[in-house]
Amino acid sequence: MGLVLAVAVMFLRHDAGAVETSVALGSAGNFAVLAGSTVTSTGGTTVAGDLGVWAGTAVTGFAGIPPGGPGTVNGAIHAGDPVAQTAQGDLTTAYNDAAGRTLAPVDVANADLGGRTLAPGLYKSSGTLAITGNLTLDAQGDPNAVFIFQIASSLNTAAGSQVILSGGANAANIYWQVGSSATVGTTTVFKGNILADQSISLATGATLDGRALARIGAVTLDASTITISNTVIAPVILVSAAEVTGQYTNASGHSVNLATRTITVPVSGSMQYYRITSATALTISNITVSGANVVITYN
Repeated sequence: MGLVLAVAVMFLRHDAGAVETSVALGSAGNFAVLAGSTVTSTGGTTVAGDLGVWAGTAVTGFAGIPPGGPGTVNGAIHAGDPVAQTAQGDLTTAYNDAAGRTLAPVDVANADLGGRTLAPGLYKSSGTLAITGNLTLDAQGDPNAVFIFQIASSLNTAAGSQVILSGGANAANIYWQVGSSATVGTTTVFKGNILADQSISLATGATLDGRALARIGAVTLDASTITISNTVIAPVILVSAAEVTGQYTNASGHSVNLATRTITVPVSGSMQYYRITSATALTISNITVSGANVVITYN
């Protein structure tokens, strides 16, 4: 192809500290809804992002999927295809990562977090977790602050409850690892990525700023709204050189899409080496050739 891609991920030094790092979702991060058995919707559900299911194949209640329905998906639908299969594999990896975190956990076993304000960190329940009323997650001025909730059993929110973000908190950096199933109550306003081992249910009018990702069971929606939250992404710059030890300058002809986290590089007639620079650590998740371009996907 006339292109040698030597990708070196470089990032600025960060001082070590007792803070949680984000959970890499891999290709599962492209999905607003991902289920193991089926995705069902009643009412005017809106999904902003991809929707998928694997190893099951059934998706019901959405326009474009027989017999149709009032629900809409502003993204691709992957029903039992290899894309959904890969995403489920990545979800399992992410789920195990979140479940395996051990850095200074705060015990919230069988707690109702309604009325509380929590700082970034790891919160662990050996049983269930509930939210009745408002839960505030305060990033304390750090937009990259990470919240991880490890829940051995179920997650349940009461009708009308809210997860409120303050101090620059970002829904993309909130992870709810649920050992069984999650139920988001009627008209609840929820924030973050739900990674459930079994099923996820959003009751009538519930809103999720984040992702509903279920490993084994169903995702059930009822006039719900799910939107993939905007991730704070540091500027990403691609530089290149004719030799691996050469002088690197800004690469020409490439494009960076921060929303999809992809870099598109045109295939050239000469050998080039590339480096990606960013103020935060990146993980290269995929490199593919598409037509006359090489597409690099990162997390």
